[in-house]
Amino acid sequence: MTKTVSLTVKCPHCHKVLNDDNHLINNHPAIRVTIETPIKQKGFIWLSSIYGDYNYSCEFAIKEDEIVTLFCPYCQENLRHKKLECDICGAPIVSFLCNIGGRVSICSRNGCKNHYVVFEDLHSTIRRFYDEYGYI
Repeated sequence: MTKTVSLTVKCPHCHKVLNDDNHLINNHPAIRVTIETPIKQKGFIWLSSIYGDYNYSCEFAIKEDEIVTLFCPYCQENLRHKKLECDICGAPIVSFLCNIGGRVSICSRNGCKNHYVVFEDLHSTIRRFYDEYGYI
């Protein structure tokens, strides 16, 4: 049986937790953010909090390959990591703070699977990871 890792993430600006206990994807609280499309359609999107899972639900349809802008639903700040673009498709990278330390980053292009975690202090992050999730 494969273990899954459901991450809790926070806004890098206001530090509020973005996981939504009222909206589950694969039986885990989804990550709720505000989304805006190039044609200014705006609403909520819920992203799977399971690392490596690309499921999401949105208040409207998003076109394949469309680049979207994601905002914190609390402070309304843009979640784009200002210095990073996707190594695969060139779209802006969106970044969240991870509760166990470091950042979780995803591509803002619908359909691109590029995502990664960057740890700032690997030793303490691994200790917190094992405390929360156990051995995988």
